[in-house]
Amino acid sequence: MTRYRLVEHAPGAPGLRLFGLGPDLRPTRGLLKLQRLFRKHAFWAESRSQGQLKRMLKGSTVVVSLWRGKRLVGFGRATSDGIHRAVLWDVVVAGDLQGRGLGRRVVEALLSAKTIRQAERVYLMTTNSAGFYQQLGFQKASPQQLLVRKQ
Repeated sequence: MTRYRLVEHAPGAPGLRLFGLGPDLRPTRGLLKLQRLFRKHAFWAESRSQGQLKRMLKGSTVVVSLWRGKRLVGFGRATSDGIHRAVLWDVVVAGDLQGRGLGRRVVEALLSAKTIRQAERVYLMTTNSAGFYQQLGFQKASPQQLLVRKQ
C-alpha cells in the first residue's frame, strides 16, 4: 500500500521556504521539488523561480504539501484575513497520481485550517478543473465576474 504524508506547514512555511524541509522536518530540497512540481504539472506556475516561490510562501496564510516518500506529489496554499475572505491558490497534484483522491486531501486540508474555515467566503480560480472543485462544494460565482489587471 502506497503511503502519502500530508504536511501542514506553519504560516509562511518557513521550514519549506528557508530550509527545504519536508515530512518530519527533514531536509528534502523541498523548494527545488516544489519548483519541479510546478514546472511539470502546473502550466500557470511553470516559470516561477525559487526566489519567487520563497516570496509566495512567505505571504501565504496556510501551506500544505503532500509527499510519497521523498517525492513531493501535491501542494496547495491559501491566504485569508481570517474573517471575511480566503482564497485558495496553486493547488496541484502530480499528473501521474491524479484521480486517487490526493487533490481532495490537499483542498480539504486547506479548508479545514482555522483561518480559512472561519472565513465567510472562500474563493478560487481555475482554468480546467471546475468540475473537481464543484464536487468539493464550490459553485460558480454568478453574477460576480473575474477581472484581471496585468502588471
